[in-house]
Amino acid sequence: MASAVARAIKVVRDSGLPNETTSMFTTLEGSWEECMPVIQKACDAVGEVSPRVSLVLKADLRPGHTGEIEGKVERVNAQVEKL
Repeated sequence: MASAVARAIKVVRDSGLPNETTSMFTTLEGSWEECMPVIQKACDAVGEVSPRVSLVLKADLRPGHTGEIEGKVERVNAQVEKL
């Protein structure tokens, strides 16, 4: 699975959009119009080497907000430090 997943992650990283990969998910930040073609291309890249593609999509639609990949984590970490 790692080689198929790597193909999708490469598409995301090559997109130039802010992104982050963890053990379970890859997060992509941008507008709907920017992200959806990248998601489709990533799925297509996996589909080239696999008869099945599984996609979990979660969207946080907040017009006017950017940098939230880092911003959300920074705000939670600040709260943890207060405990």
